[in-house]
Amino acid sequence: MKKFEGKVAVVTGGTSGIGLTTAQKLVEEGAHVFISGRRQSELDAAVKLIGERVTGVQGDISNLNDLDKLFETVKQEKGRLDILFANAGLGSILPLGQITEEQYRLTFDVNVKGTLFTIQKALPLFPNQTGSIILTGSTAGSVGDPGFSVYGGSKAALRQMVRNWILDLKGTGIRINVLSPGFVHTPAYDGLFGEALDQVLESAKTNVPLSRLGKTEEIASAVMFLASEDSSYVNGIELFVDGGVAQI
Repeated sequence: MKKFEGKVAVVTGGTSGIGLTTAQKLVEEGAHVFISGRRQSELDAAVKLIGERVTGVQGDISNLNDLDKLFETVKQEKGRLDILFANAGLGSILPLGQITEEQYRLTFDVNVKGTLFTIQKALPLFPNQTGSIILTGSTAGSVGDPGFSVYGGSKAALRQMVRNWILDLKGTGIRINVLSPGFVHTPAYDGLFGEALDQVLESAKTNVPLSRLGKTEEIASAVMFLASEDSSYVNGIELFVDGGVAQI
């Protein structure tokens, strides 16, 4: 039997990068996966690529009505949820002195507000005494990088929320953990770094103890561990999948 045979999963931000690769792996292991994304064209392409046992629901996690639509679709089609990968997020680079209200609002609305309400609205769909929730954090929440204070602050906020949420969920059987990737070249990097991308990637390799970038498949494998019974006594941790960056 496949590891997630008969399980129901939701992956937000599932149209590209880490989210898409994780959704593919979950389907390969037998799950039915609901993926969400802001752009319908990218969502349609992801659904076509995954091919089977996948449902796409267009929406922005910072919009609570869109979240209601997502989880109402899950409820109507499957009636329950076993795995939630709250992966959707965004970031931009602005140093102190240039930070704008718009950057702050957008980053915290998606990364913090959006993730918080994604989890809260998903809770009623989890059966008693079971379920795994994984949030995408970042090494930026633990180490300093110029221009990343707003993004890093949003990810640090999620990590602290999880410390509290495991107490709020005490007795439910639902586990909740943070997975924090390091340098992984996804489509989001292209827009974030622009013409400086090649330089950033080469510099990253010299700063990673393993001397290379990560792969989306490696991050997805860690999600699979946290989603499965292999991690049945793992709760409230931050798992760094970063080649060692956050440890130096």
